[in-house]
Amino acid sequence: MLKIFSIALSCLMTISTFATADARDGRPRKVKLPTYSRSTAYAVQTVSVRTGCFSARLEGILAHIAMKTGRRPLVTSGHRPRAHRAGSLHRNCQAADIRVPGVPESKIIAAARTAPGIGGIGRYCNGIVHVDIGPRRQWAYCGKSRGGILSAKRRSARRA
Repeated sequence: MLKIFSIALSCLMTISTFATADARDGRPRKVKLPTYSRSTAYAVQTVSVRTGCFSARLEGILAHIAMKTGRRPLVTSGHRPRAHRAGSLHRNCQAADIRVPGVPESKIIAAARTAPGIGGIGRYCNGIVHVDIGPRRQWAYCGKSRGGILSAKRRSARRA
């Protein structure tokens, strides 16, 4: 309960920060997110999305995406202990499915590619982007009814 309260409080504080970003002359100002605060670099879609176990590395990736896009990612799915796929990194709290409202998918993926410590990057046809800290790979998936995996690239397991 305390965690939900602290998340709600941080969201309210962030909203008030954005509300005060309008200058006295009425023109909106671009707000830069702080690079040192990883926990405020993303928001959750609903209170049921589990993000409390995210590692500093995954939070850093989300913070990097926020910095590059100028907007906070919205985590639509985090830790899923009962994920259907046995190898899903969501089971181990090493993956997040995100969208960034108002930012095209291509820009989100480009920002994720430059994030330090990035592993997998996936694109789903519903506009959600998957990021994780597993081995480096990239894919696009549209579900079984739409033909399954569109493309998959396996990159070297070595990190740059």
